[in-house]
Amino acid sequence: MVTGVAGALYVDDGGKGGLPVVFVHSSCGSTTQWEAQLAHLRRQRRAVALDLRGHGRSAPPPKEDISIEDFASDVHAVVDALGLQRFVLVGHSMGGAVCAAYAGLHPERVAGLFLLDPASDGRGIPAEQAAGLMQLLATDAWSQVIAEFWTPMLAPSRPEVRERVLSQMRATSRTGARAGLGALLTFDPVAALTRYPGPRLSVITAFNEQPGSYQRLVADLPFKKVEGTGHWVQLDAPDTVDALLDGFLASIR
Repeated sequence: MVTGVAGALYVDDGGKGGLPVVFVHSSCGSTTQWEAQLAHLRRQRRAVALDLRGHGRSAPPPKEDISIEDFASDVHAVVDALGLQRFVLVGHSMGGAVCAAYAGLHPERVAGLFLLDPASDGRGIPAEQAAGLMQLLATDAWSQVIAEFWTPMLAPSRPEVRERVLSQMRATSRTGARAGLGALLTFDPVAALTRYPGPRLSVITAFNEQPGSYQRLVADLPFKKVEGTGHWVQLDAPDTVDALLDGFLASIR
C-alpha cells in the first residue's frame, strides 16, 4: 500500500529492468484487469498497476465531488513512493483520461503515453442529461444504470469477460463509481494532451469513434483501431494489446 492524498492506495509492483510501465484502470476497474499485460512485461521490465481511490483495494474517497486531476494525484503519489522518475503511462477508458491529465501536469516524467480506448470528452453531454445521470448514480439503482450503459460495449466480449467486468463494477462502492464517472463530465482532455509533447498512441475500438473521442479532438494524436472486441480490449484480446504495447515501447528512446 502507498499513502495517497485521500487515503491508502493499493499497488501491484513487480519485474525489474528497462523503462518502467505504470497501468491505470477504468472506472469501476482495478489492477486485476491488467494481469495479462503485467505478466507479459515483467519478463523484461518493471511494471506497476494501482487501484485508484474508491476502486479495488484502495481506500474510498472521502467525497464524491472529485476531478480527473484528483485521480492523477493518486498516480503521482504512487510513482513518487516507488521512486519512479521516468516511466510510460498506460490507461484504459477513464484511466486514459487520468493518464492524459498526469502527462499534461508532469510531462517531464512521462516517457510515453499509451491510451487504450480512452473515455470520450464528457463535457459534450448536455448539462440536463449529465445531471440526470448523476442523480441516478446516487440511488440504489446505480449499478443497474451502469450495467445498462455498458451492455453494448460488452456485446462482442466473451461471456466470462462480460461477467468479470460487471462483477467488478458491482463490487465497487457507489461512492467510487459515482466519483469516477462524475469526474469525466468536467475533464478537458484536449488541454491535457496539448501540454504533453512526448510519444503518444491511442488504441481504439468501434465504440470510440464519436465526436468527443480523443483522436477526433486532437488532430496529431496517433491512433490504431482494434476490430472485433468490446471496450475492455485487454481482457478480450490480451495478445493484441501486448503486441501493440511492445511496438510502442520499442519506439521510445
